[in-house]
Amino acid sequence: MGRGLGPATARLTQMYDLLATTARARPDALALDDGARSWSYRELDQRVGAVAERLRALDVAGQVVALASETTGAGAVAAHAVLRAGAVLAPVNPRLTADELRPALDVLCPRLVLAAPEAWDRVLRADVRPVPLDALEGDDSDAPSRRAFPHAGWPTLPARARVILWTSGTGGRPRGVALTEANLAASIQGASARLALDATDRWLASLGLAHVGGLVLVLRAAATGALLVARGRFLADEAAALIEGGAVSHASLVPTMLKQLLDLIGDHPVPALRCLLVGGAVCPRPLLDAALDARLPLALTYGMTESTSQAATAEPELIRRKPGTVGTPLEGVELKVDETGEVYLRGPTVAAGYVGSELPLLDAAGWLPTGDLGELDEDGHLWITGRRSDRIVTGGVNVDPIEIEDVLRLHAGVSEAVVVGVPDERWGEVVAAAVVRSVGAYPDPGELEELTRTRLTTAKVPRRWLFLTELPRNASGKVDRDAVRQGFARA
Repeated sequence: MGRGLGPATARLTQMYDLLATTARARPDALALDDGARSWSYRELDQRVGAVAERLRALDVAGQVVALASETTGAGAVAAHAVLRAGAVLAPVNPRLTADELRPALDVLCPRLVLAAPEAWDRVLRADVRPVPLDALEGDDSDAPSRRAFPHAGWPTLPARARVILWTSGTGGRPRGVALTEANLAASIQGASARLALDATDRWLASLGLAHVGGLVLVLRAAATGALLVARGRFLADEAAALIEGGAVSHASLVPTMLKQLLDLIGDHPVPALRCLLVGGAVCPRPLLDAALDARLPLALTYGMTESTSQAATAEPELIRRKPGTVGTPLEGVELKVDETGEVYLRGPTVAAGYVGSELPLLDAAGWLPTGDLGELDEDGHLWITGRRSDRIVTGGVNVDPIEIEDVLRLHAGVSEAVVVGVPDERWGEVVAAAVVRSVGAYPDPGELEELTRTRLTTAKVPRRWLFLTELPRNASGKVDRDAVRQGFARA
């Protein structure tokens, strides 16, 4: 059982009222700390209300408003205000290039594009005249004019859509995922119950607003009455200082962030830290073991944009007993694994549909095919084993890259590794490994091949090797496996 969901959870049906509800119940509690100053819930509610009024004056109700910002104080205020103004919020990654941003905006057709300083030049290069975030909070004389995106029409949105998140495209062409108030409410309630979240929590906003986990965190903090610690783009040394100084008790991380933190924090206790929620990709077993050895309170989660972030989550106590599992589905979420090993989801957190794609979200039976591979153990706990699209078939043998990557990371000279399949005339595909060496280490293909050969069957031993200074990643920070395959093609 959780410790209670906070005062705002009684009215989760109106997402843009979450902040106002908590402000009435706990007006003097701290709501937001952006490093420059802190706001109480009363002050933050007033600040959001003023911005929402300015947005209403620009006729945004019922229309899409794009937001290009990191998770800063101003970005969080803008996200709340767009929803309160009755618009459809469409966060876009402020690190997208103009060439990536332009097609997204062509699909989203926003009434306005709100841009933070870190995104300003990129948005301008995408041939858009944005509204600066600071203009929304200035004096009346600084009020933004009517600056609309010059679209040719209006987007076709699923019914009741309130948020559209632009996907990174790792499973296909980039597209928007439409989330409803019911999706967001179910996600907030399910995660809050599973992790026992309450008003004493202090969350580091380490993921961007364009990441489903980052946006849901902003809304969930308001729902539970927690403090949101917003510093913008994740910086490991800054995050480590906040954690070690007791300024935060919770953080959402992807595995690369966890590794950076672990390198800085080491193995000394951090009493104020209650939960590090790790998701976005499978946590490599050596990294997981190192974090548990350092006594970090890890919770592993599995989900995606189409499931409004978390679909299954294993709380720290379970991770200590069964390292690697992502636990059971959240309340209301159904999960199954078919005969091929693919994970399917159904329930109130599953998105309303896609925007900018004719692909159906659900199969004929109403299930969301995730493209992820997994297994359910005897306790009903889910273990993610890879991506269907990443599976390698070599000589008729199915090979899942994660298993090989975990073995390669056991070598002290390997900092990172990614395994892909590359075309081969004889075998159809062969296993190929791209490796980033640890500082000062120079493992060669021979010793790495010997390591894998002693632990894996012959079909899983990499036949080709590529040594890189860093792994290519997309705008969401995930490893770009297509770019790795292209690297092998050029080698």
